[in-house]
Amino acid sequence: LMFQPGARWNYSMSTDVLGRLVEVVSGQSFDVFLRERIFQPLRMSDTGFHVPSSKHPRFSRIYGHAGTGAQRTLQLGDTVGFLSPPTNFSGGGGLVSTAQDYARFAQMLLNGGELDGARILSPTTVELMTTDHLHDDGASFLADGWGFGLGFTVKNQPALDGLPDSVGTYYWFGVAGTSFWIDPAQDLIGIFMVQINPNRDVNFRDQFKRLVYQAVVE
Repeated sequence: LMFQPGARWNYSMSTDVLGRLVEVVSGQSFDVFLRERIFQPLRMSDTGFHVPSSKHPRFSRIYGHAGTGAQRTLQLGDTVGFLSPPTNFSGGGGLVSTAQDYARFAQMLLNGGELDGARILSPTTVELMTTDHLHDDGASFLADGWGFGLGFTVKNQPALDGLPDSVGTYYWFGVAGTSFWIDPAQDLIGIFMVQINPNRDVNFRDQFKRLVYQAVVE
């Protein structure tokens, strides 16, 4: 431990540890637990830790940067690791999915833990997960106006980051650029899929978000 639980906050491997705890408590491997408890009830048929051979033609390539500065171009990256089942099922990353599946998961959260009759979480649990637990502690890792809940970055002040989403919006993103956000005040979810790594120097996430809010008229 870096410090006593509850004393400070650090972005860490905590979600990976939680994945292992799920295995211990449930008696199932993490992939089986996710499939039976989340993916199947939500009809997320294209989500898992690898892409079956029957779906290989649908698997998007991943791209990376080549060169420096203005001369950078995109080059093909490595997706081979997703074409066969892994031996380690991480609680913090490693899933492949589609925009449709991701949207169903996000809609479940926006609905307070339920979608199409499948109850995944209680409304109280969703509220706890999407409440800022940091306040002013340990937020230097985050943009101004954002804190952290239990698994999500949570907006706690308006407009400090220059983005139009509401206070209470929560989000996270994937290593290859996948991004989602949920704005309960606007009854809105956003899903953005892209296969670029590294991607922090590409501002497409903020651009996409601004375009979405500019299209909201009610």
